[in-house]
Amino acid sequence: MQRCWVALIAILVVSAGLFKSVPLAFVPPEDQGFLFVDVQLPVAASLERTDAVLERVTTMVLEDPAVTDFISVSGFSLLGGAGANNGLGIIVLSDWNERKRLELGLGETVPRLYFGLATIPEAQVMVFNAPPIPGIGVSAGFDYRLQDNLGRNVSELTQVMNGLIFEANQREELSRVYSTYRANIPQYLLEVDRNKAKVLGIQLTDIFSTLQAQLGSLYVNDFTRFGKNYRVQLQAEGQFRQGPEDLSYYSVRNRDGDMVPLSTLATLKPVLGPSSIAHFNLKRSVTISGEAAAGFASGDAINAMTQLSKQLPQGYAFSWSGQSLQEIQAGNLAIVIFLLAIVFVYLFLVAQYESWALPFAVIGAVPIAIFGALAGLWLTELANNIYAQVGLVLLIGLSTKTAILIVEFAIQLRKSGVSAAEAAGKAAVLRFRAVLMTALSFVLGVLPLVFATGAGAGSRVSLGVTVLSGMVAATVLGTLLVPVFYKWVQTLRDRKEA
Repeated sequence: MQRCWVALIAILVVSAGLFKSVPLAFVPPEDQGFLFVDVQLPVAASLERTDAVLERVTTMVLEDPAVTDFISVSGFSLLGGAGANNGLGIIVLSDWNERKRLELGLGETVPRLYFGLATIPEAQVMVFNAPPIPGIGVSAGFDYRLQDNLGRNVSELTQVMNGLIFEANQREELSRVYSTYRANIPQYLLEVDRNKAKVLGIQLTDIFSTLQAQLGSLYVNDFTRFGKNYRVQLQAEGQFRQGPEDLSYYSVRNRDGDMVPLSTLATLKPVLGPSSIAHFNLKRSVTISGEAAAGFASGDAINAMTQLSKQLPQGYAFSWSGQSLQEIQAGNLAIVIFLLAIVFVYLFLVAQYESWALPFAVIGAVPIAIFGALAGLWLTELANNIYAQVGLVLLIGLSTKTAILIVEFAIQLRKSGVSAAEAAGKAAVLRFRAVLMTALSFVLGVLPLVFATGAGAGSRVSLGVTVLSGMVAATVLGTLLVPVFYKWVQTLRDRKEA
């Protein structure tokens, strides 16, 4: 009897320790058969330089044994947007059947490509996996937004961002933390002498309309000729909008109808600044991306970034977006669902046995199954993600089903007049074969999930390992302890009735 108490307490203590040891995550990374490459050259780099870097990237990527093809696009990237210094690459991996070796898997291929492309000095090249849930975020990993609540100069925001990225890359939980935001892009600031324009009788809207029409384009109207519709767009010829000195070619009309050279009203001043300023929740912000290091999960990465954010200067805050936001909003919802599942199972058993006490003998198998599931996740170095949590809820029904096979026979034997201890022992012997056959058939059925490969393998493996290890523990340990649980409960009932 004492040994059973010791075993039960040990299972509960170890389970609590495993809950803290097994990393938390939202969803596992998935091998979707392709990867993204983000190429960012120095600011104001020409499109020709970007093309040259992409050619080197193409050559290096195609040499990898896990890659079959590579698609590149100059002038645009998923992270940096449009720009002559940006580039996008899509790595097409070999078929999953051809990448069964460990070194060709996703966990080995991404770091190998990343560190290989990092040797290119002309650009910052990032390799990242697509998000496991399409439409939530751009890349796998966390989506962190650094916000400036006071609206200060963008250069200050950049300094804070660079310091945070440096500190984040020193943390063991984080890997490849970066941002594509740059605030040192050469630009020209147009300064309009508003007082002079007012004296000359020129409206500011006329000045800006002229600049739009000459440098950009201005839609005028449509007209129909020879049965076809044509659009009229105003724009200066290419040779008159190539440099800042071309401002002298443009003129604007005053209220007297005279043409005034625009260069007498406006001057261009070279400055440094960002190509665009993003806002998140109405606040000026920059995006910082990264991943959890090997041996850690997304929950560890989020906690590490949250701890670093406590050191931000006054006036700076942070928010989460994409998949990271969904993970935080989910929070402890899985625990609530798990407790509700146990309550419902308990109420069903109360209705079945017409007793408030006997269901505890059946539910006693649930902690055993949870212990086995967490032990399986810990041994296989998997995270406690949403699929594993679905498996934990599933184990409530599976483990209680196994316990019911024993407790039901024990109740019938107790009604025939035998003692609680004898009824528990005989029930365990009589139902051992049925319990073993049921469990064995189920274990064999989930083996394809445990050894799954290909598309969606991450979610299937997480679910399969959780259910398999939990069911094995419920079968081996539950068969030994459930009869003891019944004996304890039935003994207390007998004492109360006496």
